[in-house]
Amino acid sequence: MNARNRPLREVFTAFLRLGVTSFGGPIAHIGYFRTEFVERRRWLSDSQFAELLALCQFLPGPASSQLGFGIGLTQAGPLGALLAFVAFTLPSALLLFAFAAWLPAAGGPIADAALEGLKVVALAVVAHGLVGMIRSLTPDWQRAGIAVVVTASMLVVPSAWFQLAAIAAGGAIGIVLLRRTPVMEAGRIATGYGYRTGLLLLALFALLLAGLAIPGLGGPPAVATADAFYRAGALVFGGGHVVLPLLEETVVAPGWVSADDFLAGYGAAQAVPGPMFTIATYLGALLPESAGGASGAVIATLAIFLPGFLLLAGILPLWQRLASRPTAARAVAGVNAAVVGLLAAALYDPVFVSIAPDPSNLVIALVGLLLLWRWRVSALLVVLWCVGARIAVSLI
Repeated sequence: MNARNRPLREVFTAFLRLGVTSFGGPIAHIGYFRTEFVERRRWLSDSQFAELLALCQFLPGPASSQLGFGIGLTQAGPLGALLAFVAFTLPSALLLFAFAAWLPAAGGPIADAALEGLKVVALAVVAHGLVGMIRSLTPDWQRAGIAVVVTASMLVVPSAWFQLAAIAAGGAIGIVLLRRTPVMEAGRIATGYGYRTGLLLLALFALLLAGLAIPGLGGPPAVATADAFYRAGALVFGGGHVVLPLLEETVVAPGWVSADDFLAGYGAAQAVPGPMFTIATYLGALLPESAGGASGAVIATLAIFLPGFLLLAGILPLWQRLASRPTAARAVAGVNAAVVGLLAAALYDPVFVSIAPDPSNLVIALVGLLLLWRWRVSALLVVLWCVGARIAVSLI
């Protein structure tokens, strides 16, 4: 995947469209991204998409936002990466900033049914993405076997750390099992800059992780806020839900935000499109007067996303050097098969498990899947169908 001079406006509008329609959380976002950039726009192949996704899942930070950042970077350079982040993140950040004022008072049966409908959307979107990835990334028994083993293992040990181990094991097994199997050439994720720049970005990541904490001990509130949210973004593996315990320890334990307000923000983050990490926007707005408000929201949001982006941008050119080795293609093919297994496990738990008790949810999700698969309608229409149908069922 060579870095391209794709029009910045095209990158921005594509991600803004996703930013206002990507309901369902980080697992669903992977399905949305694949539909948009592999099937609809054909910016990436399935193999390229899975290769980039595997890197994002292997690194700490918000995997779906890192994936969007990486797509923007490879298609339109650093400015494209920045615009992809802004467009995908801004809608949910603005909504959560507004929710900081009035969400704790929201609720009722209609709101609960709408939230349930968003979970149903996730089932339809992830299932659609999984079917396409199975076809292209597990075409033989070796790779299908890797995917099945990873799925079963993740259902037994649903751990973020085990997820990393599964990706690494998939690559190792691919090197061994795929010696005589034709696989696509690896190493197509180009960035337009070299490995020296990558090393500088990794050094900046480490410098900020160590340096912000020093003045944060007794420095200005803005620095303390940046330190707290940067550390949360730098140390979390496994995506949006996993960052919540870290954030609770960061803002609730010292008394910056009450436990009730924190839980209200968690509910809000699930109710809006876009990345769950924008809960930082909500929490930043609720910080004590000297550090909160609009400035607190902006600082917290930028600080929590920055480490994941620095890591991905730093690793990509180094991955280019690694991928030039003869065994890389087999390793990448094994990793891609492992990614299919991870997505299949996530489709079952938490997506399927959370909505399965109500049979009507499965019917609604099946219709949504047919809308995507058979009639290729836009994701927005699927969101409207699932939420509208769920509200209608709740009123019967």
